[in-house]
Amino acid sequence: MNQFFKNSIVLLLFIFIGSTAMAQKFTTHAVKKGETLESISKQYKVAPSTILSYNKEIQQGKAIKENTILVIPIGAKVSEVTEQAKEKQSVPVVVNEKPEQEEPIGFTEHKVRKRETLYGISQRYHITEDDIKRYNSELYSSQLKKGMRLKIPKYKRVKSEDVAAINEEDFEMYTVAPKETRWSIAHKYGITIDSMLVLNPGLSKTTDYLAEGQEIKMPKLPGSTIKGQETQLYLSYTVPPKMNFYRLEKQFNVKSDEIVRLNPEIAERGGLKEGMVIRIPEKKADPGEVNTDNFNFYEVKPKQTEFSLTRKFGVTYKELLELNPDLKDGLKAGMVLKLPKDQKGNFEVRNSLVLDKIDLLDSINPMNHPKIMFLLPFRLDRLDLKDKEDVMETIENRNSLKYSLGLYSGALMAIDSISKLGVSVDVKTFDNQLDLAKTKEILLKENLADVSAIVGPLDLPSLKEVAVRASQYDVPVIAPIPAQSDLSLGNVYFSYTSDEVLRTKMLEFVEEKITDENIIIIADEKSQAAKAMILQKFPTAKVLEVKEEKKNIGINRDKLGTMLSEKVENWVFVETGNFKLIASVVSILNAFEASLLNAESSKEKIKVRMFTTDKNKAFDNEIISGSHLSNLNFTYPSVYREVANSAFVKAYSKRFGDVPDRYAVRGFDLTYDLLLKLAYKNNLMDVSKIIGETEYTGNKFSYEKDLHSGYFNQASYIMTIDSLRVVEAKN
Repeated sequence: MNQFFKNSIVLLLFIFIGSTAMAQKFTTHAVKKGETLESISKQYKVAPSTILSYNKEIQQGKAIKENTILVIPIGAKVSEVTEQAKEKQSVPVVVNEKPEQEEPIGFTEHKVRKRETLYGISQRYHITEDDIKRYNSELYSSQLKKGMRLKIPKYKRVKSEDVAAINEEDFEMYTVAPKETRWSIAHKYGITIDSMLVLNPGLSKTTDYLAEGQEIKMPKLPGSTIKGQETQLYLSYTVPPKMNFYRLEKQFNVKSDEIVRLNPEIAERGGLKEGMVIRIPEKKADPGEVNTDNFNFYEVKPKQTEFSLTRKFGVTYKELLELNPDLKDGLKAGMVLKLPKDQKGNFEVRNSLVLDKIDLLDSINPMNHPKIMFLLPFRLDRLDLKDKEDVMETIENRNSLKYSLGLYSGALMAIDSISKLGVSVDVKTFDNQLDLAKTKEILLKENLADVSAIVGPLDLPSLKEVAVRASQYDVPVIAPIPAQSDLSLGNVYFSYTSDEVLRTKMLEFVEEKITDENIIIIADEKSQAAKAMILQKFPTAKVLEVKEEKKNIGINRDKLGTMLSEKVENWVFVETGNFKLIASVVSILNAFEASLLNAESSKEKIKVRMFTTDKNKAFDNEIISGSHLSNLNFTYPSVYREVANSAFVKAYSKRFGDVPDRYAVRGFDLTYDLLLKLAYKNNLMDVSKIIGETEYTGNKFSYEKDLHSGYFNQASYIMTIDSLRVVEAKN
């Protein structure tokens, strides 16, 4: 049996165990003083290992702190757990077998109303979003729309006697407030994310998103009921010389009458006396509102220590303890810690969750054997390989083929690089011929169940088809080119950063750099959305009208002259897809920049820098002067950076006899990033939750999950032209 088959068995066992856990019923237990894991397991007739599996914050052989809230499965007795384990070990596993899906007992129809969402409908009928999609397959490839008629499955309800087995008094329904996350709520209730998922099996496994107003089941906090009343803790305090009640109140924030009530000997002995030992109630600091506006959050990993965390976050232990009082009882894996919002360090923050910066090269597991499928339009059916000149001409003139060959050649370099690190990769490559029918034919013949990821196709119809088929097996699909899609599937990775994100990154860069510069906007009729975004960020910016008459388009040079400042630098945004307008503006701006260079007074010089939030193909037109753009320090957002003479360039040139184009560079970076992540853990969706931004030869990747769709790359560069060289702009 090969290692990949063994890994498949482990994965299926995990799925089987996970599905069993979701059908299990639970209660909670607030640990009392003196209780141990063994005594609690005997009380509930549950194996200690079972309790440990649902409560990652506790460890075998270590004391459990008082008032810790444990999730306890009901009805799984020690003997039963042992027998179940034996049965699972002896059951043969078939790689392609899927967990049994509960069948509905019937269906009802629902007509979608205006502004309804899948989440809202799922909550109304007490089913999951996946249940709705399963019986309305069109939702896999299109968005929910008003007027749609959906089949809503009905499932057998739990019997009343089963419901009675759950002690509902131990739980409460918590309504998610604005800007709250799973981590902030877990911290508020003092439980781990794992425990939250156990109590709420309907929560998504592919995204950490919580909707405002969403209701989730949580254990009642200690002290919220008489039964679970939290024990008041006291300090033993020895009264020093000259101590009085006023100083005690200031020091401990406790009223003097409360101190006297708790210590009757004070009244008996006629007041405070030096050397007297008294009880002082321990006051907990008011944590204030806990949400993403006020704090960042971090989930403690196994084997981490207080010392390693203080170094990681650049805070003292005292500061960490003030934010997280539970730390006084020891650090435990799974704990959710609060951190200051403005804290800086060797970590990345995404949606207020602190991510560890993991060195993927140092985290490779050679036991992982990723299986990758490439679906690209090589169009070999239309190439006469005997005619070299015809093949070269076809490659040069057919963009899809040029991109496919470039991307795939870079991918081959990445596969070689990862194999040198000790990782074996199983690769299958198909020519889908840029044809939907051919794509369907390939998919029918291939078993996708054990595929780690699919790269491609390039055409949107085929990409949709692959995504729908792959989603049945939770296989991620990497879209290697820009793709505007209405796919509502959670398994698609859009590797090209969107125009909207690029525009936002550009404006953030300018906002960070600006001091007293004079901002001018030149935008044609088709770029009004960009103009609006710039004005929203910089309300005092001046707007120069663009004249558009039939085939002529341009600006008023004299009007621009009145807007330019001689006292401060002028930052001009040019927003258009018309190369004629760009050429005209660049020429005029360059003329203003150069017109007074020989002036005697430096104060008379006009300084101009040109920006755009969307560097489209029009900016690359040959009639636009590169030297003029360089004079203006033209600055723009980009998904890639120019590649220097790196080790990759040398290795590529040696293998293929040519310098890699940007398609080959992207193919290498995209594939190398994918393979490194799968070598770390052969489940890309799990890895995407914990790995932040990665960067390689000429591309960055930082995937974030969208609530209604897939994973979108948020990384980008800010590039500028300086001395006729395209370089990365300095932060």
